[in-house]
Amino acid sequence: MSNNEQQKPLDSETFVRIRKRYLLALAAIALTIIVAQVLIQWHLDSQLSDSRIINVAGRQRAYSQKLVKEALLLRDANTEEEKEQIIPEIRKTLSVWKASHEGLQSGSEVLDLPKEYDAVILSHFKDIEPRYSAMATAVENILRAFSGVEGISSKRLQNDISVLLKNERSFLQLMDTIVNEYDQNSMEKLQDLKRKELLLLAFSLLILLLEILFIFRPLSVQIRKTIADLMHNQEKSEIRAKEIQHLFTEKEKSLQELQELNFVIDNAALFASARKDGSIVFISKKLLNLLGISEKLTNRSLAEILTTDQGQREYLREILKANRKNVIRTEEIKITTVDGKYVWLDMSIVPMHQSSRQQSILILCSDITERKRNLLKVEQLTRQNFEERMSQKKAQASQIVEGQEEERKRIAKDIHDGIGQMLTALKFNIESIDLGNTQKTVEKIAYLKSLTADLIKGVRTATFNLTPPELGDHGIFPALQKMTRELTKLTGKTILFENRSEGNIRFDSLAETNIYRVTQEAVNNAIKYAKANYILVTINFKDDILSVVIDDDGEGFDDSILGKIPKNTSEGGMGLFFMKERIDYINGRLFINSVPGEGTRVTINYKTEDKSIAKET
Repeated sequence: MSNNEQQKPLDSETFVRIRKRYLLALAAIALTIIVAQVLIQWHLDSQLSDSRIINVAGRQRAYSQKLVKEALLLRDANTEEEKEQIIPEIRKTLSVWKASHEGLQSGSEVLDLPKEYDAVILSHFKDIEPRYSAMATAVENILRAFSGVEGISSKRLQNDISVLLKNERSFLQLMDTIVNEYDQNSMEKLQDLKRKELLLLAFSLLILLLEILFIFRPLSVQIRKTIADLMHNQEKSEIRAKEIQHLFTEKEKSLQELQELNFVIDNAALFASARKDGSIVFISKKLLNLLGISEKLTNRSLAEILTTDQGQREYLREILKANRKNVIRTEEIKITTVDGKYVWLDMSIVPMHQSSRQQSILILCSDITERKRNLLKVEQLTRQNFEERMSQKKAQASQIVEGQEEERKRIAKDIHDGIGQMLTALKFNIESIDLGNTQKTVEKIAYLKSLTADLIKGVRTATFNLTPPELGDHGIFPALQKMTRELTKLTGKTILFENRSEGNIRFDSLAETNIYRVTQEAVNNAIKYAKANYILVTINFKDDILSVVIDDDGEGFDDSILGKIPKNTSEGGMGLFFMKERIDYINGRLFINSVPGEGTRVTINYKTEDKSIAKET
């Protein structure tokens, strides 16, 4: 091996060999860490699932006790009102209890429960099945008896309650066994994870030890030798650096002078000098090229050289004559070149000291034509934007007028087709009454009573669709509750109202009116177009945000068409369009989510201010 090869700080072969070992060791450590993280994440997911299963299994005990307690309360209830309050609670408890029982065995996406495969736990569920079936059957018999499906027999009721009490203790004991089995399985998984983690830790420590012995120790020896060679070379480099520094200083000085000269040339490329009478002393070549003038035509005055327009020339002459004092003057001047183009110049007129008799004025120019064009474009775009906003406002006003006209037509149509026809029928039937024919008279009077009831119902519907008195008197909460109740009576649909806020809260009257109208439109759409049978209106007020959610089980639609709603017709689009316009008007937000065949959810959010809220006690 030659001397040059022996003096290399790190030869290629050694470096490649150490790099391969080092990368292999790092890869092993990284693989160990990844495997450990995978095991930990898998166990955490399993722990979450086990925790959910244990929670649901433990809850089964409470629900079984709750079923017995509610059955006893239903038996001892004295009034129909108490029974009507207890029966829905029993149904809800029974539904959750049965769903949890099935979910613990077969799995449930709703309850986030996996399917059970453990043979021991499934055998416990098999043992508990007779108690569970007996208790469920007894509760269902009690519900049927009190719901009017079957007659209430005190003896049978007592038998069903006895079945509940008889099987409750055995059910609780077996559920305790199942919960303990779940807990034991979870502990075994945890112990298994601990053992695997210890093995991975030992493997990682072994890799680190091997790295120290076979990579870091040889590398440290090589680095120590390399540093010694570098120190020797550094002493030589310092001597050479002093010599280079002297040359560098001279170079920097020359470079500084060149930079100053380039700065003057770059920033004063468009310049000229003139005498007191306006004749030219010197004009730069760049300025001549900008003006489109050859050097042969420079034997004229400066004003004649700069522009071909007579008015601009006179203005330049006045500026040059007026600049007698020792003050720098700046002007933005529009000039006309010899080829008819317009150029804007930012012109600085600098009076010269009288060291030279020939020149007295120095003119420095900058071409600002592009800046002026951009300013003009900005003004045009601003004006165009203003005109577009005004056009948009006019279009919105036109659409609002169209919506109001459509609403008037709808009210007129409802009155004409419903109330008007019933009044006409009422009139004809009254006129056709023959007091001599008693039998027909009695039949017509009975028909008139029915027709009058329908007429009253139609009048109530028309007046209710206008402005309900509850909205102005009591606020949005009672108004929405009254709306759902009245629409349930009028349409026969199941329309429910749920108030999740604390007490009745009043808001700005304009906000209440618009929120009421949007909610009313959403409910009417669910009834008319979605053909929904079940509608739930939920209202909540939290963190200064009023939220109204309308859910229905209707036909739904493809909500991707919401961005293509027509804005100039009333065929399927004006309702949704004005819903958005109303919410935007009060600075609220409207969200519509729908799935074909699954129903629609409309969400209204309104951010309030503390000063606009008044709670009613």
